[in-house]
Amino acid sequence: MKIANPKTIVFITGAFVSHRCWDPWIAFYESKGYTCIAPPWPFKDAPAADLRNRQPNDNDLARLRFSELLDYYVTVVKEMPEKPIAIGHSLGGLITQLLVNRDLVLAGVAIHSVPPQGVSSFSWSMLRSIWKPLGYFSSKNKTHLMSLNEWKYAFTNGMGNEEQTIAYHDNAIPESKRVLRDTLTKVAAVDFNKTHPPLLFIAGSDDNIIPETLNYANYLKYDKNHSVTDYKSFNGKNHFVLGLPFWHDEADYILSWFEILQH
Repeated sequence: MKIANPKTIVFITGAFVSHRCWDPWIAFYESKGYTCIAPPWPFKDAPAADLRNRQPNDNDLARLRFSELLDYYVTVVKEMPEKPIAIGHSLGGLITQLLVNRDLVLAGVAIHSVPPQGVSSFSWSMLRSIWKPLGYFSSKNKTHLMSLNEWKYAFTNGMGNEEQTIAYHDNAIPESKRVLRDTLTKVAAVDFNKTHPPLLFIAGSDDNIIPETLNYANYLKYDKNHSVTDYKSFNGKNHFVLGLPFWHDEADYILSWFEILQH
């Protein structure tokens, strides 16, 4: 499936991380001639440290629902001068899949993506990573901030202690438990048999919170007969893939994928 020459990219952030994690990616793609934006989620347009200081009584963020977040990004892409490419990480990857499913973007890239409703994993590493954030035994009226130890396991496993700590202080922010729980409901459902714009899944072999097997199961759900749906896994990549020293591996691969789609 050939697509028009893409000019704009909207980067969609996942849960628990600041939208500033996309800054190096924006610089890279803008150097290649793209116009890029990475809009923060509602109630998250502040430095990571400021958002952490609001924990746990950030009432606006605690009340946020996934349907509102999805509507927010739908509005963002509809207001752009042309159909963009969407690149989303983690929960942003799920939003990307939903935008692709609604034919609102030229193409989509889902990096270590949270799966749509009905795609599940019984991986112990995933269950261990998400149990506290879902917070079924705590108040949904309070946000959840990963502890440093939670972060080290779910995001930065395999990295040195100093690197993990720096990554936490630069990026980690509180999250709405309602948003996370909503991703298990029909608001996060995808029609896997529907014709859709090109979609690329990227996975990492060392991701604890979104295991490689879960990404591949998500990919397999799509009907490949009528739409371009591709998959690529990278060895040694954890969930902090956007900020790893070798994030160019994924960024370069995505750029090559764009070029293939144009020919």
